[in-house]
Amino acid sequence: MNRFAYRTTGLFVKVLENLSRTRVNLHGTENIPDGNNIFVVNHFTRIETFVLPTHLFRLTQTPIWSLAAAEFFKGAFGSYMDNIGAVSVKDPDRDHLIVKTLLTGEAMWVIFPEGRMVKNKKIIEKGRFMISYAGGKHPPHTGAATLAMRTEFYRQRLFAMQKSNPEEAARLLTLFGIESMADVSKTGTRLVPVNITYYPVRARENALSNIAKSLVENISERLIEELMTEGHMLLSGVDMDIRFGQAIEADAYLDQPAIQQDIQSKRPFQFDDSLPSKKKMRKSALKVMQRYMTDIYSLTTLNHDHIFASMLKLFPFSSIKTQDLKRRVFLVASSSLRKMNVHCHNSLNDDQTHLLVDDSYGKCRDFISLAKEQGFVKEQGLSLVKLNPIGVVLNFHLARIQNLVSVIANEVEPLIKFQRFVRRIAWKPSFMVRRNVVQSILKKAMDEFSADYKTFFIDGETKDEAVGTPVLFKGRSKRVGIVLSHGYMAAPLEVQGLAKYLQHKGFWVYTPRLKGHGTSPEDLAQRTYQDWLTSVEEGYALISSICERVIVGGFSTGAGLALHIAARARNLSGVFAIAAPLRLQDLGARFASTLDAWNHLMDKIGKPIAKKEFVNNTPENPHINYFRNPISGVSEIEKLMESLYPLLEKVTVPALIVQSENDPVVNPKGSRKIFKRLGSVDKKYTLFNFDRHGILLGDGADRVYRTIVEFIDHLK
Repeated sequence: MNRFAYRTTGLFVKVLENLSRTRVNLHGTENIPDGNNIFVVNHFTRIETFVLPTHLFRLTQTPIWSLAAAEFFKGAFGSYMDNIGAVSVKDPDRDHLIVKTLLTGEAMWVIFPEGRMVKNKKIIEKGRFMISYAGGKHPPHTGAATLAMRTEFYRQRLFAMQKSNPEEAARLLTLFGIESMADVSKTGTRLVPVNITYYPVRARENALSNIAKSLVENISERLIEELMTEGHMLLSGVDMDIRFGQAIEADAYLDQPAIQQDIQSKRPFQFDDSLPSKKKMRKSALKVMQRYMTDIYSLTTLNHDHIFASMLKLFPFSSIKTQDLKRRVFLVASSSLRKMNVHCHNSLNDDQTHLLVDDSYGKCRDFISLAKEQGFVKEQGLSLVKLNPIGVVLNFHLARIQNLVSVIANEVEPLIKFQRFVRRIAWKPSFMVRRNVVQSILKKAMDEFSADYKTFFIDGETKDEAVGTPVLFKGRSKRVGIVLSHGYMAAPLEVQGLAKYLQHKGFWVYTPRLKGHGTSPEDLAQRTYQDWLTSVEEGYALISSICERVIVGGFSTGAGLALHIAARARNLSGVFAIAAPLRLQDLGARFASTLDAWNHLMDKIGKPIAKKEFVNNTPENPHINYFRNPISGVSEIEKLMESLYPLLEKVTVPALIVQSENDPVVNPKGSRKIFKRLGSVDKKYTLFNFDRHGILLGDGADRVYRTIVEFIDHLK
């Protein structure tokens, strides 16, 4: 092996990574043991052939050699492949070289037990591992297992013969080209399962495929498919999650009398001789193969595409409403997937409410667009109609272009517990799915509040638990539901009077707790406005799973959050905002962001004593509000309103803006500015002659209540 060429490859891959938008994420690197390893890896693209060895070299500082398709070993490129330690699968000396380098520890190896790129990802047949390809089907190769066991056979034999038959030991050293026993590593060979998952996988025309078409005459469909798929992955950006599993000790499978008898035998064995224990070795190799194949695919990094594809595949009817599909995917994506021994893409670690609100990350939109483009579904009104079965791939070499939805579904077939769970959700009636969504969101809200209350409780300062508890008020009809958000430094109790009034009028109402509220100022100081938005978004998802029509509303900061949702959520019937804080009256609020930056600086330089984290607050409702105001919280209000202002013109649903003329906290000029910027045609501005901010409590609050109900009645 030419070390210069090997390091040059590392430089080439680094340059390629910088030019491409591929994000390589390594997981489980602690599972890579020191010593002599064979990395057994799934094979989907040619990308891993070049990228993986380089990353493994960085991790282990040991040369990584690999088996590669014979087609690479032609001309100048073939010489380059030889120099970097790649060996053709058709090289007659490959097994001898692999065993020798593992005995001495001079190199580790990458082997793809599937034997080829599995473009259709079909590796399960009737519950067993079976690789489907253009030429038919075959089980995964046992070569990696056999080579690991052969290496350990000769390692144990060398050390045994060193004591009992030095001449045989010397002969074996000569056979492998090893100078002395000192060069034989005492560390056993391990098989390290590795899974590589790409997300998102899409096949599109790109610069590489277009250049190839213009330069190469009669270019094959196979090459075009590879350039469209892998070129697009490199150039448009893809997550490449490389996950390492627990190592498998090869010598554990040699602990059988027949094999041990051959290890201790005085009879000389040539490398290719048929051993008396050959059948036992083959049987053991088959067990090892089944084990590492199971491990490789249990390491698959589950993503949103997998869930959508599996749900469509397992849904028992030919038509499904898009919102129903989203709810089912939400239930899967927000469940305890790790309890099923499933590894998740980082996008599944976040809150999944966006699936039910505005699909802000495009997870549903992108998948449905792909499924429509490939002819698996068509849109019919608010529903998706399935046109073709998912999972069947007719043309292996064009699978990633023509049948990518099937490829995605096939990839997670080996995740048995996951498949069973998706099937259960897929077969549930729609009304039960809605109920489960409501239960899931409500339970999460209650659990989070309970945990935060215990964590941030301050004796003598934290209010009674009932003040901060989120509440779902049951209405008489499921026709209209309302999400009603409280304000900054307050809690759901602040809007409970209005909520009960609306309930009395027959509406369902949910009053979420904004994260950081109802506990203590220390809790609020750690939260961002995105956390508050999530709380309201969950409320929207909850109410929209109960009622036909949804209205969002809020007071003060809650009003800003309601408008933010109204700018993004679909199928919303209306929005009302009471004292939305576009402009604050308090001059000190203008310096909140500066003080917040100062506090962060003091943290970085280790001077916490110089921080100014809280200012005293004299609340209108001391039984609800905090008495200390975190500087960071005021800064987050400013960030919220900065993010909201450009969105206001996207609010097109009927809107009601309510303001107190002499509000000491929120400047009425700000609410007028909000009103003017709204994109709604049907909008109303109502000004009350009150001298306080908290107009939902105290004298005259009933007038505000009636105004809001009139607005809601107007929407019916």
